Amino acid sequence: MSAKLRVLALVHRHLVPPDVIEPGTDTVAAPWRTEYDVISTLTGLGHEVKALGVHDDLGEIRRLATEWKPHIAFNLLEGFDDITIFDQNVVSHLELLKLPYTGCNPRGLLLARDKSLSKKLLAYHRIPVPEFEVVRIGRPVRRPKRLPFPLMVKSLTQEASIGISQASVVDSDEKLKERVSFIHDSIGTAAIVEQYIEGREMYVGILGNQALQAMPVWELFFTNMPEGAKRIATDRVKWSVKYQKKYGIDSGPAADLTESKAESIQHLCKRAYRALELSGYARIDLRLDAAGNAWVIEANPNPQIARGEDFAASAQKVGLGYETVIQRIINLGMRWQPESFA
Repeated sequence: MSAKLRVLALVHRHLVPPDVIEPGTDTVAAPWRTEYDVISTLTGLGHEVKALGVHDDLGEIRRLATEWKPHIAFNLLEGFDDITIFDQNVVSHLELLKLPYTGCNPRGLLLARDKSLSKKLLAYHRIPVPEFEVVRIGRPVRRPKRLPFPLMVKSLTQEASIGISQASVVDSDEKLKERVSFIHDSIGTAAIVEQYIEGREMYVGILGNQALQAMPVWELFFTNMPEGAKRIATDRVKWSVKYQKKYGIDSGPAADLTESKAESIQHLCKRAYRALELSGYARIDLRLDAAGNAWVIEANPNPQIARGEDFAASAQKVGLGYETVIQRIINLGMRWQPESFA
C-alpha cells in the first residue's frame, strides 16, 4: 500500500464538489463530476485531501503550501482567471514553490496547446500529421496549393472541441473565409486550417514520465449519423447527451484492429508523447484513414479523468482500476523532477 499523503486538490472555483452529497444526487451529471471522482477516490485510498477552489489568486496556493505543507498538488485546473493558456503558468508556480504536482509539466502544456507548434515538432520526428496553415487575426486568408479541399478549420489554442461543428469542414474558398472569420470573431484566437482526414476517430491514453504505458486504442463510434455528415468530434458530439443518443455516438475499444496495427498505433502515440515532452498522463487523438494510415491530430495533456470516461475506461480494459490509475498519477507526480527535463 502507498504512503498516506497530504494532497492539495486544485480545482476551478465553480467546480468544488460539495462536502456532503445529498441522497439522490446524480454525481455523473454534475459539473463537478471529475473533481468529485478524484477527491473521493484519493480519500478512499487513505490520503488526506484539501480541495482549493482557484480562480485568479495564486496567493491561496502559496498560503496553503506554506501552512499545510501538502506532499503534492493534484492539478485539475484547465486555465487561470478564465484564460486557458494560463494553465501552464499555474504549474510553473507550483514548480517555483517546489511543490510536486500531478499531470503535465509546463513545457509539455505549452507545446501541446499550440496546434501549429506541436504539428511542426511531430512532423520533424516523422510522425504523420495533416498539412496545415495558420491564419492570425487581422491577416487575409490565402489558401496554399498544398491544401486541397476538404479542409478543417479550428481554433489554434482552444481544446474540448470549442468552436468545432459540422461547418468546420469546408469545401470552398468562400466557406473557408467564412469559417476563419467565425473563429477569429467568436472565439478570439488565431485559426488553424488543416487537411481534413476522412476516417475513423481514435484515442490512446498514455501514463508515464520516462517509461510509458499506452492504453488500448479507443474509438469514437458514429452509428447513426445523418447522410453526408462528417464523423468528427464536434462540441455537441462531446458534450450533448441528447445529441449522442440521437445519433448513436459512443466510444469503446477500437473495432477490427489487428494486434500489430493496434501496437503500431500505440507506439506512434508514445513517440508523439515524447516528442512533445509530455509527462504524467495524456490522450493522443488520431484519425485512421481508409488505407489504414494513422494520423496524429493532436495531443491532450491532463485529459478528462472522471470514472467511466475514455481514459479511465481504456485503463480498466487492461486491468487498471480507477483507484490504481489515480494512485499512479500521484506516484508519477511525486517522482517528476522538473530540472531533469529542463
